[in-house]
Amino acid sequence: MSRPAAFGSRLRAMPREVRDTLFLLAVIAWVVAPHAAHLPLWCTGLAAVMLAWRARLAVLGRALPGRWVLGGLLLLTLAATAWTHRTLLGKEAGVTLLVVLVTLKTLELRARRDAFVIFFLGFFLVLTHFLYSQALPVAIAMVVAVWGLLTALVLAHMPVGQPSLRQAAGLAAGLCGLGAPIMVALFLLFPRIAPLWGVPGDGLDARTGLSNRLSLGSVAELALDDSVAMSLRFFGAPPPAEQLYFRGPVLSEFDGRQWRPLSPSIALPGLLRPHTRPDLASGVDYEITLEPTKVAVLPLLELTPAVPTGLPEAWPLRQRADLQWATDRPLDERLRLRSTAYTRFEHGPAEPVAGLRHYVELPAGYNPRTLAWAAQMRRDPRWAQASADTLAQALLDHIRRAGYTYTLSPGVYGDAQGRHAIDEFWLDRREGFCEHFAAAVTVVLRAMDVPARIVTGYQGAERNPVDGYYLVRNSFAHAWVEYWQPERGWVRLDPTAAVAPERIMRHAALRPPPGLLATALDTVTPGLLTQWRHQWQALNTAWNQWVLNHSRSRQLELLRHLGVRSPGWQDLVLVLLGLMVAASAAVVAWAWWNGRQVDPWLATWRRMRAVLGRRGLASSDASTPRELARQARQRWGPAARAVEGVLLEMEALRYAPGAWPALRAATTLRRNPSRTLLRRLRQHVRHLPDA
Repeated sequence: MSRPAAFGSRLRAMPREVRDTLFLLAVIAWVVAPHAAHLPLWCTGLAAVMLAWRARLAVLGRALPGRWVLGGLLLLTLAATAWTHRTLLGKEAGVTLLVVLVTLKTLELRARRDAFVIFFLGFFLVLTHFLYSQALPVAIAMVVAVWGLLTALVLAHMPVGQPSLRQAAGLAAGLCGLGAPIMVALFLLFPRIAPLWGVPGDGLDARTGLSNRLSLGSVAELALDDSVAMSLRFFGAPPPAEQLYFRGPVLSEFDGRQWRPLSPSIALPGLLRPHTRPDLASGVDYEITLEPTKVAVLPLLELTPAVPTGLPEAWPLRQRADLQWATDRPLDERLRLRSTAYTRFEHGPAEPVAGLRHYVELPAGYNPRTLAWAAQMRRDPRWAQASADTLAQALLDHIRRAGYTYTLSPGVYGDAQGRHAIDEFWLDRREGFCEHFAAAVTVVLRAMDVPARIVTGYQGAERNPVDGYYLVRNSFAHAWVEYWQPERGWVRLDPTAAVAPERIMRHAALRPPPGLLATALDTVTPGLLTQWRHQWQALNTAWNQWVLNHSRSRQLELLRHLGVRSPGWQDLVLVLLGLMVAASAAVVAWAWWNGRQVDPWLATWRRMRAVLGRRGLASSDASTPRELARQARQRWGPAARAVEGVLLEMEALRYAPGAWPALRAATTLRRNPSRTLLRRLRQHVRHLPDA
């Protein structure tokens, strides 16, 4: 016998109370398990010990611990929670206490009343998972958890016998199916009224992505993060890969170690508004879904000159002079926006203005060798009077010829104080990621009196062949340079294209080597992991688009499709109330109709009694088929044998279906075998002798 079959046999052989207790403990463990990543280590360990302890007591039939033991554990939990979280209030402390209370309650699980408390605490604990994440795997796990809790609840309402877990699980699934339409209606129409609506996303501290600070190596860390930063689709032909630049924070101030955005206190005459000159022929319509970020900048496709549609009223968005789309706070929810971008454009003042001098400033005492290298190049007659375009092209040629290497792990640059990192990269080791090249080229350009700055964001996108969406991952984070050229304004310069053109032309981002299992699977079935990955990404994208992104604007759009001209949240309430009234009326009508229905067996039995009554065999509503069979045998003797057989089959149909061969044959022929028995009874009654 296989292990699963043997385990199932042992489970069925257990007393019902033990089996149901073990099942409930397994469901609670399933509900608690995803919280392990957010709980203190002591809480996870204590919950596991208490569940294992309760399972052991159930299997061995031992007595449950007394109130003093439970009270001591509760006091210990309160003290540990207060020590860990410095409070007993708030999300983190509340979830910690709830997990312990649920598992602690299992140690006093004696009556159905205690089980109901565990059920309701378990349902509430399911909801707390969405305080941390609303991702599709979490939702699937919680659906299973709800199904398990409902199964345990059904078992608690089956006091007679030992119903199987399969039977209870099937009934629980049916209950879920009956509740699904209500759930869908509430999801689609329940008004999203802040702050009552809007469960936090994955948590600001857990987010990865762009930053308002850049030091050598910071972007390379993002290359190890394969999570999705945004997804988008194009309405029309998509732009080439080398034109997919998503503009994030623009970094202009350099202190020798870090790059930061331009201080808002610095007045830059002539640079206070964006000067954009898009090439209208390069326009492309696109829709983008942004994941939560750590910065108050939306990384939209360059150049997006107009405010995108679909932005909630609570998110004021403005475009700064450096083309950043800035908000008043970091993005803490998914946003789906639609706009038009122009992949070929010019921006910035075409003539020199005073504010441009800020973009040639460099801190004193840092990277002296690089500054000397730039000064020597500038003294060369070939470059002394060269334009910014010519100098930028010369730097790209230098990167191509001088043996630079594009690598994900260049090591740490600079001395013990973090100084002179650009010197070491540009003149000595020459190994780096995109931010190394962008920072070094910006310093060299500034040293040659060319205004320059660093732009961070994302470059490239990965098309999913399953659903056609383009995914931009955090590993696509990128840094490039902008320099200022008279009559053109700010010009994009991507040094990475000189050392690793495949990164820009085919968005082939550097990735860490695959693990042993992934390598083995790809060797046995090449492309299988990629296919699975695309399928999962398509499913996850659909989840984000149609479930997590079902915002208030989507609700109002749904009402417009239903014919409401100027919908508001009041219209949502009215439609929802109308549906609730209609659903209630339908339930009442069904209950009325169902109450008037007659059991088919009872209806047929009344007709059989009427047939026998016309032959003089009296009966009442309390008469049974076996009793009438006995009366028929007494009245007609052996001639009533066929009638007696039909009546006994009628009894078996009610109380032992499938017991008679003739009944099994009739069941296979007709949906209502009692009618077959009625027809046979009428045939046999005709041949009965007169009394």
